[in-house]
Amino acid sequence: MPFYENVFIARQDISAAQADTLAETFSNVITEQGGKVTKKENWGLRNIAYRINKNRKGHYILLNIDAPPAAVTEMERQMRISEDILRYLTVRVEELEEGPSAIMRRSRDDDERGPRDGPRRYGRDDEGGGRRSFRDDDRGPRGDRPRFRDENRGPREEPAAAAPVADAPAEAPTTEAPASNGGES
Repeated sequence: MPFYENVFIARQDISAAQADTLAETFSNVITEQGGKVTKKENWGLRNIAYRINKNRKGHYILLNIDAPPAAVTEMERQMRISEDILRYLTVRVEELEEGPSAIMRRSRDDDERGPRDGPRRYGRDDEGGGRRSFRDDDRGPRGDRPRFRDENRGPREEPAAAAPVADAPAEAPTTEAPASNGGES
């Protein structure tokens, strides 16, 4: 039988226990159709990249499935019917991943490392209070280098006004009255 990975997002206002119950419901659909769910992972309540039906967060759940295509089709049909499911994605894979998924490994690694130490990078709390780029850390202390690009140029010189040409006759002011537009004199 083919292997599938299914991830679905449940609404944020249901509890974690209700999200696990949804996973059990969809697992039962697979087993009734002759397949089996080899792994269930609850990734917890996570932020969604964009709002979906007025929800900014959702319960993410991963299912590794070994089942015929008809069973997966039936599970997806029931996910579409369920009001608690915001989105789902089922992907056919060559083999199922053993052990924790990449999301679970990352969250476990973050827990083992502890909180981040050191100065915040590229924020307003930096010395100087402005924007910084990744190059600022690699270049070392400024020393006698100018802080900004224009500091070593000096004051800006204004372009000189063009002098009149000596050979050209100067324009004499005209004494004629301007023409009237109305036609009356």
